Order: sequence, then structure tokens, then C-alpha cells
Amino acid sequence: MPLLIVGIGILILLVLISKFKINAFLALLITSFAVGLLSSMNPMDILDSILKGVGDTMGKIVLILAFGAMLGKILEESGAAHTITFRMTEFMGLKNIQYALLITGFLVGLPMMYNASFLVLIPLIFTFASTTKLPTIWLALPLLSALSVAHCFLPPHPAPTYVSFIYEADVNKVLLYGLIPMIPACLIGGVWLSRFFKKIRVTPPEGLFTERKFEKSELPGLGISILCAITPIILMLLGAVADLSFGPPPAKTELSKMGIENITGFYQHIFTEKGFSPELVNIYSGILTFFKFMSDANMALFMAVMVAILTLGLRKGRKMDDVMNSSAKSIGAISMIVLIIAGGGAFSQVLKDSHVIEYIRSISDNIHMNPLLMAFLIASVFRLAVGSATVATLTTAPIMLPLAQQAGASPELMVLATGAGSVMWSHFNDSGFWMFKEYFGLSVKQTFQTWTIMESTVGIVGIITVLIMSVFM
Repeated sequence: MPLLIVGIGILILLVLISKFKINAFLALLITSFAVGLLSSMNPMDILDSILKGVGDTMGKIVLILAFGAMLGKILEESGAAHTITFRMTEFMGLKNIQYALLITGFLVGLPMMYNASFLVLIPLIFTFASTTKLPTIWLALPLLSALSVAHCFLPPHPAPTYVSFIYEADVNKVLLYGLIPMIPACLIGGVWLSRFFKKIRVTPPEGLFTERKFEKSELPGLGISILCAITPIILMLLGAVADLSFGPPPAKTELSKMGIENITGFYQHIFTEKGFSPELVNIYSGILTFFKFMSDANMALFMAVMVAILTLGLRKGRKMDDVMNSSAKSIGAISMIVLIIAGGGAFSQVLKDSHVIEYIRSISDNIHMNPLLMAFLIASVFRLAVGSATVATLTTAPIMLPLAQQAGASPELMVLATGAGSVMWSHFNDSGFWMFKEYFGLSVKQTFQTWTIMESTVGIVGIITVLIMSVFM
């Protein structure tokens, strides 16, 4: 019954958006109420779920979206994105530009959260399309497939890192093994699949990207252009190094159980156990705490905006008022995107509070199959139901742990199989679906034809590769 309600909810949402042309944000709120009522939830409980979903989602992404839009606008208006475009085109050639973008997506997506890396790189996609006259979707899919795979498969991203500890997997091996399915997943789901979408017309949101012709003499240097683009990457790598070296700090509730007040105390505990002197304990724990602070996606993008304002704005002769006005316009351009993503968070929260997860757990106990394939299927169902790849991954791992241990499955491959399932079926309750749709100005149908198929192809290729790997490991 819960899965039927989810199906009815998706149908209601599709009808509201496609048939009645209701704004996606309002349609998501209406659908959230409908799903809650069908699940016999009290109206006040439904309202609480919606408010919690909106609040949690906005709290996690609103600054990332705002700073990302500001950084992208500065890169665009200063010509920095054009500089990088010209040099990459000269270096790789138009014939290999998709592979250059795929590699860029991997390098950027490995340390950065998906939303942040999407927003940093999206101006480059528009610039490539503008300057080379190549189809936008054809350019975007290779890059975005790499970002998606890095987010769902590879440490130091939160979900694969966390479930590595649940499955008792070696994080470094997960990262190493994850590179194997990543290659065919991106080549098939990104490069090969994109050839079918060359004719789709893309219309970026007004004010987010404006085509502009630059003379080469107007463009900033390559070094400063790359510095501004990769500043958040560099900063987020600091946290990645700390996590790969010492493991990600536990949640605050877990720290409290350990009698530790904060992250600094966590690192002090680690270095004390290693026998360091009190002076070195304080120095090293302070450095790692600073790394974690600066590597937070919100802080990394904020610092990148500050660097871009100084180097690509004020030092290039632009006035602060001019830079601030264009930044304000970029934030205005994403206001509806923010609301739509918040609506997706509300929908996802109602689905969670309507006990869909508990129902899936109950029916999974009676299924007997290859634990890798089962992890993939359960994660894919969670992804379909709640939208979040991270939630799908974190929910599947505790269910699968005893089954995986009983079957003797490789814990590293279990992490990858779970990640492959979590990338499947992206639709209305996934913020990534709405970001792709709104930033590229696509219809719902076109978003299913491009984004959803790309995500599902990446997941299917990923699990097939993992199953083949399991034969040899």
C-alpha cells in the first residue's frame, strides 16, 4: 500500500505540472498534502512534515545555491569562464571536448558536494555552448555524469564514506575500486548517451547567464581564472584529506555519547591516543579543525566569492556597486529554483514520515538474492520513494549489513552497489532533478528524457560492473 501511495503521488504531481501547468513549487506542496492524507496522516502532522522538509532542505542548500550563483556570475561577467573555455578548447580540441569536461567533472566532483560543483561548473557549460556553438546538453551530460558518480560512489563524499564504516569497508579501497565502475558509467551514461539529445534546445533562466562576446585582450589571465574556479575545490580538499587520514568526525549525538564536546575534541582524542605531547595535540587538532571549517561547502564557496570579487572584480577596475548588483541579479535568478528544491524537500519528508521506509524494510526480510544486487535494488527503491541519494544509501546499509556479512560479500563492493542503487530513478522528489530542469530551462518530459535516463544508466552500468568485479574479488 505505501508504494501504491507513492505511485499515486507521483501521478498527481505529473498531472498538476503537465496538465494544469501549476508551478512546480506549488504542485509539490499540493502533492505532499495529498500523499500525507492518503497515508492517513493527521493534517497538522502533514504540515509539520512539510515545514521540516522545507527548513531542513533550505538550511543545507540555500547558502550553497546563493554563493554558487554569485561565483558563477562573476566568472561569467569577468570573462574568466571564457578564458578557461578557450584554453581547454585549444588544448583538447573540439573533437575531445566531452572527455575534457568529463575529467573536469571528476576532478571537481571528487572533493565537492554535488550542488556546489554543479553551480561552479554550470557557467562553463553555458560558455562552452555559447563560444563553440555545440549543443548544451551534449556538453553537459558527460560532466554531470562524473559529478553524480563521484557523489554517490566515492569517498570522501558523506554517504559512501559513512556506509564504508557501516559495512566495515576500507575507505581507501572503496575510492580505488570506485574508479573502475566510474569509467564505463560516465562513458556510457555521459558521453555515449548525450548523442541522442543534441537537438534539445536549452534556455537558461533569465539573469543567470547572458551570452557576451569578449575580445581576447579583455579576458583575465588563465592563472587567476582557474584559481577563482578551483578555490572551493582546494578548500574542500582540505577536509577530504582530514577525513581520509582520520575518518569523518561522528555526528554531534555520537560525540556526546563519547563524552566529546566538538570536532576539536574528537581530533584531540585521536592524537592523545597516538601518544602525542599535549602541545602537539593542540596544534594538530587546531589545524584539522580549521581544515574542516574551511572545507565546508558553504564556507568554501563564500571564500571563493570573496576571492573572485577581489581578483576578477575590483582589481579589474569594476566598482563594488557594479559587482554587488550583478551578484544580486544572479541570486534573484535562482529564487524560484530555491523554492522548487525546498518543495522537493517537503515532498521527501512527507514520504519519510508516512512510513515508506519501514514498509520497505519489512518486505526486504523475505527476499533472498545476491547481496550486491539486493543492496542495489533496495537503494533504488528508497531513491524512488524519498528522492535523496544520500538518504537511500544511509537507509539501505543498515538493512543489508547482516545479509552481506552472512553471505561473505566484499564490504567495499557493497558500498559501491548501494551507491549504484542510490543514483537510480531521479524524479520529482530529487533536488538534482529540479536543478537540472530549471537551470537548463527544460520541460518535465525533457528532464525525464535526459537527466533521469542519464542517472539511471549510470546506476545500471555501475551495478553491472560491480557484479563483474565480484567474480574476481
